[in-house]
Amino acid sequence: MSTKKMEIKHGETSNGHEEKNKCRKKAWVKLNVGGTVFLTTRTTLERDPQSFLNRLVQDDADNGLNTDKDENGAYLIDRDPTYFGPVLNYLRHGKLVLNKDLAEEGVLEEAEFYNITDLIKMIKARIADRNAKQSQAYMKNVYRVLQCSEEELTQMVSTMSDGWKFEQLINIGSQYNYGSEDHAEFLCVVSKECPSIVNGQENEPSDRAKVLQQKGSRM
Repeated sequence: MSTKKMEIKHGETSNGHEEKNKCRKKAWVKLNVGGTVFLTTRTTLERDPQSFLNRLVQDDADNGLNTDKDENGAYLIDRDPTYFGPVLNYLRHGKLVLNKDLAEEGVLEEAEFYNITDLIKMIKARIADRNAKQSQAYMKNVYRVLQCSEEELTQMVSTMSDGWKFEQLINIGSQYNYGSEDHAEFLCVVSKECPSIVNGQENEPSDRAKVLQQKGSRM
């Protein structure tokens, strides 16, 4: 009687190990992306319920994808493995980490293919921030010095357009007499933000404008 019980218990234990092994095998997934094999977990691939990768590992015939496998049982995906690495790592820990030689646009293309919505939003924001910083780095102030009389000054300042703005006003004194009155003359320094490279040459503030600004600040 006891021997029979022992045999039953032994059989139950063996079946339990088999079930655990099956579960472990199901938990790990191989992906053959463009000839490069990636090993990850089903949980990682299921992180985004709407993604291609989540549907890939579903056993449900209605929700799963009928995808071929290689001789080692890895799912075959005809995409660039270089840019798949950052996508997979994002699913693992929720952060986007890129090597210096990888472009954000390449990862965005893969994120859109796999339909990973949060990653798409993250990398689009990152690209926009990068482009904004580059635009600021490529912009410099161009300076112009205009000479005008006192009568012309108000009209000139009020009618400046196309991005020009007033920087400095320098009184250079009376330049000529008209009748019994002196007519003052001014130098007006204006600036405009322009791309730093125009026709292959960099725009730098003119030396004259710099000198006049320094002179005007001491007056």
